[in-house]
Amino acid sequence: MELSARRQPPTVRLRRLAAELRSLRTAAGLTRDEVSEQTGINPATLYRIETAKVRPQRRTLMAMLDKYGVTDEDKRSELIALSRQAAQLGWLQAYESELPELYTTYISFEAEARSVRNYESLFVPGLLQTENYARAVIRGVLPLATDADVQARVEARMQRQESLRKTEPLRLWAILDEAVLHRLTGGPAVMAQQLDALVTAAGQPHVTLQVIPFTTGAHAGMPGSFVVMDFPDPADPALVYVDSMAGDLFLEREADVRRYTSTFEHLRATALDPTSSIKLIQEHAAAISQEGGTG
Repeated sequence: MELSARRQPPTVRLRRLAAELRSLRTAAGLTRDEVSEQTGINPATLYRIETAKVRPQRRTLMAMLDKYGVTDEDKRSELIALSRQAAQLGWLQAYESELPELYTTYISFEAEARSVRNYESLFVPGLLQTENYARAVIRGVLPLATDADVQARVEARMQRQESLRKTEPLRLWAILDEAVLHRLTGGPAVMAQQLDALVTAAGQPHVTLQVIPFTTGAHAGMPGSFVVMDFPDPADPALVYVDSMAGDLFLEREADVRRYTSTFEHLRATALDPTSSIKLIQEHAAAISQEGGTG
């Protein structure tokens, strides 16, 4: 039994389905090798299903549920529905073939999150970037990207921000190192516009913005940026995302989530309070304007 060859970016529902299937297999006292031998499901396929890398075809899922002794019709229907819903990517469907797999994975999780805690040491968080700033960041980070690649990423980044404008908007708590404010990404005019946009965004009740000033010295966020995502359903545990030159990481072990959550709490305590943070951002915006950057 095989899966569709089409790439399936992990979603919160696919992650939950994978956890449920791992739990059912363990409760049945079976190893993956035993399930593979007794059902004919390819071992690599079974591993990819249990790690939320692919969505099982209906017949594969039914074979697994039969093997695990799941006879309760309500439970079977619930898992079948979960598998079907896992394929729903919403607006991301239009960009699935144009964006890197790990980026679409991140976006799919973010789109279903209830809250995001984001620490950034170098950039304005993507959810708060203006279009011009986003374009400058993408061109700077990806100097070999084609115009089409840059445009697709910019459009996707702007679309992501719709989550802050929903009826029940995403709750965002962003902490920035002051270095983010000093780097004239895109030039003075673009940066002044971006700083003004940060001030506006911070005025929304579901957005909290803090800045760690240079005067703080060394702090817990210096090793690098990260995101902690929480989801509406208690069945979906928090997830940590770390973006680095070595590759993107998704961490979901309880110990890892606890470590990054603790680090974020340290950063909250270290940073200026929201009111003082906005004042600092406004001072930077005014300084840029005085230099003629917005003319």
